[in-house]
Amino acid sequence: MSIRQATLRVFTAAAVLAFANGAAFAKGPNVDTTGTMRMEHDLLGEKPVPATAYYGIQTARAIENFQISGRTLSDYPELIIGFAHTKMAAAKGNTDVGKMDKTVRDAILKAGDAIIAGKYHEQFPIDPYQGGAGTSTNMNANEVMANVALVLTGHQLGDYDVIEPHDDLNMSQSTNDAYPTALKVAIFTNNDKLVAETEKLIAALRAKGDEYIDILKMGRTEMQDAVPMTLGQEFHAFAAALETEIAFLRDAEKPLFSINMGATAIGSGLNAPKGYAQKTTKHLAKQTGKPIVLADDLFAATWDQHAFVAESAALRSLSIKLSKIASDLILLSSGPRAGLGEINLPPMQPGSSIMPGKVNPVIAELMNLVSFRVIGNDVSVTLAARNGQLQLNAYEPLEAIAILDSQRLLTNAMRTLREKCIDGITVNEDTLEHYIQRTVGIVTALNPVIGYDKSTELAAEAYRTNKGILEIIREKNILTEEQIEEILEPAALTGLDKKKYK
Repeated sequence: MSIRQATLRVFTAAAVLAFANGAAFAKGPNVDTTGTMRMEHDLLGEKPVPATAYYGIQTARAIENFQISGRTLSDYPELIIGFAHTKMAAAKGNTDVGKMDKTVRDAILKAGDAIIAGKYHEQFPIDPYQGGAGTSTNMNANEVMANVALVLTGHQLGDYDVIEPHDDLNMSQSTNDAYPTALKVAIFTNNDKLVAETEKLIAALRAKGDEYIDILKMGRTEMQDAVPMTLGQEFHAFAAALETEIAFLRDAEKPLFSINMGATAIGSGLNAPKGYAQKTTKHLAKQTGKPIVLADDLFAATWDQHAFVAESAALRSLSIKLSKIASDLILLSSGPRAGLGEINLPPMQPGSSIMPGKVNPVIAELMNLVSFRVIGNDVSVTLAARNGQLQLNAYEPLEAIAILDSQRLLTNAMRTLREKCIDGITVNEDTLEHYIQRTVGIVTALNPVIGYDKSTELAAEAYRTNKGILEIIREKNILTEEQIEEILEPAALTGLDKKKYK
């Protein structure tokens, strides 16, 4: 049996066991329990593959070798689709330079379209945690797309005389250019979803800001009373802070558009015909609608992980901002009677198995949990990027897991925060008014009226007597009610400019 010609054979369960010298095969998701198998061949020899599987021998080896996380590549549909786009663009590029027959190209394009539509994803059963710089993932894609192309054009699974995983699906490629390119497609596709969800969360925060724009409250610095603001300003500030994160995400996305297709193994382009890299890059840009370009130095682009480090950093930054907002919401809603109790978060579930009536801020806490995980994922990306040797980084699979997980976690957590927390927030206006009346921080607004020294005396007396500043002002007749009302007018106290939020 040659590598090019994998013969289709049928074995009984007994024959398979005899072939394996008694070794037990792991029962994967596509094992035919009747014992019907086909034999395939690779560098290490022959191996039975389930006759109904669209994957082949190298995927079968990976199933056995990498049983680590309990997850499979099918849990990352965006990466599978990224490979489909990459293989389709490569097929077009190879055809353009006269290396691939148009009938093979068309069959590959049919297979790619089916996978992009969500079909055959269950045929990617290997663990995303794997050694080999992603070779198993690349071969899983090659084998599945070859077999899908065969079936869709009226041939049999494993009929590699017609379309072959290496010679056709991997034509002019290496894992070392196909894998990072597919991953970049997956990441910037997810980024669009992430940004869209961030924009929805911002809109929800802006809506709360508009709703509460005239409600006066005390601002705090270092957990101490500071100066007044409005609750609406607080929520608008949350929104504005997240808007800067969208800008960061879009900036961090730009390095993803530089790819190394045509670099093949290390950047020299060995086995890639002239013009192939440029043609393939243009096809991928057209397929994805993104401004994809070929890297200037393919040697550097093959080992440089800057694009993944930058993307992960942006995800970390977003998670830090979201955690700050979530923690503020927890604090503002604390109590509700022995804490700040300024706002109410929607009650989602009973909060204690022992304390009746207790309701916890579970959605805001969830946002923190996700943020902490994303920050940890960024550490993983940093270490993976740092530890590649010489002309390749073998740890891109970890970067893929970390970044794709972070994108998904943040997208889902932000949607949950918006729907189950932000949209349902209500305000305790009596509590906010009480704090304004009792706070000593309001004395800052009196500096221009009675001077710093006199204001300091009033603050000291307020602390000594446990009275509010306004209470002392009224007792001493320092200001009239009209003057107090004028000083405490929200626009005067907070610099409120409603036009800013329109």
